[in-house]
Amino acid sequence: MLKIENLHVRYGGIHAVQGVNISIPRGKIVTLIGANGAGKSSAIRAVAGLIRNARGKVLYRREEGDEPSQILGKPPESMVRRGISLCPEGRRILPHLTVEENLRLGAYARKDREGVEADFRMVYELFPRLMERAWQKGGTLSGGEQQMLAVARALMSRPELLMLDEPSLGLGPLLVKDIFKTIIRINEAGRTVLLVEQNALAALSIAHFGYVLEVGRVVMEMPAKDLLNSPKVREAYLGG
Repeated sequence: MLKIENLHVRYGGIHAVQGVNISIPRGKIVTLIGANGAGKSSAIRAVAGLIRNARGKVLYRREEGDEPSQILGKPPESMVRRGISLCPEGRRILPHLTVEENLRLGAYARKDREGVEADFRMVYELFPRLMERAWQKGGTLSGGEQQMLAVARALMSRPELLMLDEPSLGLGPLLVKDIFKTIIRINEAGRTVLLVEQNALAALSIAHFGYVLEVGRVVMEMPAKDLLNSPKVREAYLGG
């Protein structure tokens, strides 16, 4: 579905992503794990069109049988219309808008009103607490509820590929468990997921395939269950 080839991202003199190659098959959960500063977020921000000076190729097929398109360097709004949505690190909800207003912003590029209303029902089913707080200001929600809202807002564009950047950041263990259960449900409903996560155990436990990044480079890639059992990964990221 999406293939990243020889991706490079620089911030001034810092070479944050150094020739990364990643493949995301349709219908799977693929995770990027690694320490803070490994280049994980920079890689998916480049895919989302948020880093304009990235170099390399990002090839994307929205539908099975389509010719792959080179999308690296396209503006973020173009990515949303192509079926790629990013739930950013830090949630980035609009605190002075209500839950429903934040969700409607997620669907800003859509013209299918009936489909939008159906997706409201879908995200409220995934996150019942958001329905209870539909007219509450986003800034008054708890951290866990804001993370739910950020994921739900990304889903409102009806993406084929959902990219999640550190969805467990700052959440307690019970909320982390809930968020990862929801990611499984989203994937089972037919969406491909690219997950960037420092919580390597949680990410590898739900992913089909994983990549380990260190200092801007992919150093390991294999099925997630094999990474879970790798002595090197267990020592470096899973506490032995």
